[in-house]
Formats: sequence, structure tokens, C-alpha cells
Amino acid sequence: VQLQASGGGLVQPGGSLTLSCAASGNIFSISVMGWYRQAPGKQRELVATIARLGSTNYADTVKGRFTISRTNAKNTVFLQINSLKPEDTAVYYCNAFARVGVRDIDYWGQGTLVTVSS
Repeated sequence: VQLQASGGGLVQPGGSLTLSCAASGNIFSISVMGWYRQAPGKQRELVATIARLGSTNYADTVKGRFTISRTNAKNTVFLQINSLKPEDTAVYYCNAFARVGVRDIDYWGQGTLVTVSS
């Protein structure tokens, strides 16, 4: 599985942004896709996930502001980010959790930088 993330950039506080993550390869092995982020000097943290059957999960810090969705083909995941705050500044990583044979594998995209600043 390969993941290609895009959509980061510089945004003013209160602004909006949409991140995209396109999966290719053995996408049928993917059970969950999601977004994580890593701010400077901090550990990588969960932002949101969406499972194969559509259930979603959000970090408490982003509930009500972030929305994760996907295409019907299930190979592209979006993260709509609204009401951005300076503390949302981070590198955002796309993740795919897949079952390949008897192995569970985490795949990661290259990361896209979101900077929230006036």
C-alpha cells in the first residue's frame, strides 16, 4: 500500500483546509484509514480515523472542527479542518491499517505540513 498525502499549507487562525490522502496498491487489505499529526517537540498523535464500514473516531481536541470522509471507492480519504487554531500546527500524516495474510501492517504517507499563523 502506498499513501500520497496533500493539501497542507499556511492558514490564518479560524481558517479552513482540506487534506487528501490517496491510497494505491493493495487497498482491499486496508481496514482503517486515518490521520495523525506531530507538532514540533511532541509525539505523533491520533487525529481521526475511518473504518472500512464507515465508522469514525476523533481525538477530543478536534471533535466538532475536523471531519474525516472518504470516496466511495475507499481509496481516498479527506480531512476537512475548520476553525483552525495555532495549536493545530503540525505535520499531518496519513495512515492505513491493513491485514496482509496473518500480519497487521501500518502504512504511512510522507506527511503534509499545516501551519496556522497570522
